[in-house]
Amino acid sequence: MVSSDDVATSKAIQQRTGPTFHLATRLLPERVRRPTYVLYGFFRVADDVVDDTDRDAERQRHELAEIRAAVLDGAETDNPVIEAYRELADTYDIPSEETETFLDVMAMDLETRRYETHDDLEAYLRGSAVSVGYMMLDVMAAGDEMSEADVAAARPHAKALGEAFQLTNFLRDVREDVRDYDRIYLPTERLDAHGVTVEEIEDCSFSERYAALMRAELRRTERLYREGVAGIEFLPEDCRFAVLLAAVLYADHHRVIREHGYDTLSERRTLSTPRRLSLVAATGYHWWRTHDPVETFYAVSDVPRVDGSEAERGSRRSARSVRTRARAAVSTLRGVWE
Repeated sequence: MVSSDDVATSKAIQQRTGPTFHLATRLLPERVRRPTYVLYGFFRVADDVVDDTDRDAERQRHELAEIRAAVLDGAETDNPVIEAYRELADTYDIPSEETETFLDVMAMDLETRRYETHDDLEAYLRGSAVSVGYMMLDVMAAGDEMSEADVAAARPHAKALGEAFQLTNFLRDVREDVRDYDRIYLPTERLDAHGVTVEEIEDCSFSERYAALMRAELRRTERLYREGVAGIEFLPEDCRFAVLLAAVLYADHHRVIREHGYDTLSERRTLSTPRRLSLVAATGYHWWRTHDPVETFYAVSDVPRVDGSEAERGSRRSARSVRTRARAAVSTLRGVWE
């Protein structure tokens, strides 16, 4: 049984480093919320190893090997998050192959700084995003909360939503990734298609060509959101709203990118706390009215129902009112910080 102290440590990591995901996690039922803190904490511990530019590559590889030995081979560890993850993986029968795939991709970040094609990037996403989605599905399904048929039906949608979240992070963090870690997750073939050079990304030099590239990549990612949200109906009923809210919150970064002319090279922009809470309220209101994840997503998010429908996006924004969000806030926000 994972100790309360280990869960608290993992929760603190998520609260500090992932405010968007943390907000959605707070709305999961306790049976899923506690292990989600542990999962996120473990992912962050491994990610921090490869992102720590004060460590040389040899030291980073050594620390990843220590993590691998602890979670897969039972080696001793004094890290409470790793210990908690090891217990969680055993409790929820998380396949060791998923843990290996995740750690393999963390090691890839030490070697691979550029991706030639989307197929190449897909291999990275398999470990960094899809494994995460599959592990979350294992936790939600524990205790016969989902039938085998629903788990099977949900898996491709969990894959799509995991990839969408990760790609949104990549598109938002282009400047940070290249400046701080010398990584470019925009495939070179896509840069070439829009006449953008690697050197321009490295110099964070914005242009209309880059804007066109970003516009196309947002549309590509939004197709994954559509596919992912379509599978929320297969999840346990007490998990659906939280997963839907996570999709709404992550997709709202696309709105921010559009409002700033697709410029993600000048600075890294995030969602404000009032904006996040506003989206919680709006999502809660539409969910209360329909209990339909797909309809709620399109009513609230910046992702159009039809690919590239700027007209729909604009008309939907103008139709929302402050009164609607306020009505939702009374019931929805009451439990957010409990």
